[in-house]
Amino acid sequence: MHNKPVLDVNEKPNIIQLITLSLQHLFAMFGATILVPFLVDLSPAIALISSGLGTLAFMAITKWQVPAYLGSSFAFIYPILAAKATDGPGGAMIGSFMAGLVYGIVALIIKKAGHRWIMNILPPIVVGPVIIVIGLSLAGTAVGMAMNTTNGPEHYSLIHFSAALITLASTIIFSVFTRGMLSIIPILAGIVVGYLYSLAVGIVDFSKVIEAKIFEMPEFIIPFVHYDINITLDLVLLMVPVAVVTLSEHIGHQLVLSKVVGRDYIKEPGLHRSILGDGVATMISALIGGPPKTTYGENIGVLAITKVYSVYVIAGAAIAAIIFGFIGTITALIGSIPPAVMGGVSILLFGIIASSGLRMLVDSKIDFGNNRNLAISSVILVVGIGGAFIKVTDRFEIQGMALAAILGIVLNLVLPGRESAQENMFEVNDDEKTA
Repeated sequence: MHNKPVLDVNEKPNIIQLITLSLQHLFAMFGATILVPFLVDLSPAIALISSGLGTLAFMAITKWQVPAYLGSSFAFIYPILAAKATDGPGGAMIGSFMAGLVYGIVALIIKKAGHRWIMNILPPIVVGPVIIVIGLSLAGTAVGMAMNTTNGPEHYSLIHFSAALITLASTIIFSVFTRGMLSIIPILAGIVVGYLYSLAVGIVDFSKVIEAKIFEMPEFIIPFVHYDINITLDLVLLMVPVAVVTLSEHIGHQLVLSKVVGRDYIKEPGLHRSILGDGVATMISALIGGPPKTTYGENIGVLAITKVYSVYVIAGAAIAAIIFGFIGTITALIGSIPPAVMGGVSILLFGIIASSGLRMLVDSKIDFGNNRNLAISSVILVVGIGGAFIKVTDRFEIQGMALAAILGIVLNLVLPGRESAQENMFEVNDDEKTA
């Protein structure tokens, strides 16, 4: 039985409600969405614009029935960095676009064959450890940003580290001890506190904020204008396996959203439509220079607390994000945040990503007394975190996370004793289907 919503999915809020509730959703996704481009050296303004455009595309494809906001995906941080290192920003965008195409292909197959097949390939014993790898493989990045100045890893700075620790402590306090809206935006609140502390100790360069224009066109990265299309096998192997993992994340979010809103989104408008919407959002983002997109748990949390499910509110947040992306003062303000502050919040955030993989294993009641499960998870963790890779030629290489995901899928399929019960966490139970 679901509590009566304040505003149901297709109910229109008044103008005051629309503005305030939309800004609330914008703030909920803001910290995480700008953190990803900050870490991979892409434009935070384009990340905001692409998240708004992607969310509007997602809602149109899902027939304006699914109140979900799409922000920057953390799963692609390492692949984007690796792609940029070898092929520049254009390579990262091509790889992101291909990941979106994978979503489209999977959506087409699900429409024709149902969704059980993908759960057989991606049970929790594979997805959980890969999510842990995603979080822990970024641990060095977070700690490096927290402890050092921007001049390089050899330049340790106690002042910068103190800013990171203040940010981390604030984020934890907001997350654990507060209620209401603050508990939904602990990342943004922690960044604000860390920024204010950084201003006080003199490690913020405010000059670009003063010089910034109110309206400013972001530096979009456009195919055929800023780079040529060059699809390589190593790009495919770098990005596509991560798309496989984020598909499971997407399905999990749709099931949680179904429970919150009281509808069966796996059935109507259908998992194929929501996955296609996610893929189209990622492709739109790639075409203008933004990071891949994913549905956001933070915004699902806002829906659960406020009981405002209106798609008009989500659309309002998306439009506000697009507008924010063209305001130069906001972009400059984001750019002035010291890396130490972002490092402090990343320590918690990347740990939460890893912990969510662990939670998946616990919630799915994975038996680690079973040697089969122990073998699969052990191989994924050590290969992924250890950075193992297969190198055939200078241009053909399967690295770390991608190799770990592939090995996990293969081991799950070939080792005897695979249990169909592993699919259960992805199924909507009978009560939810009739809700």
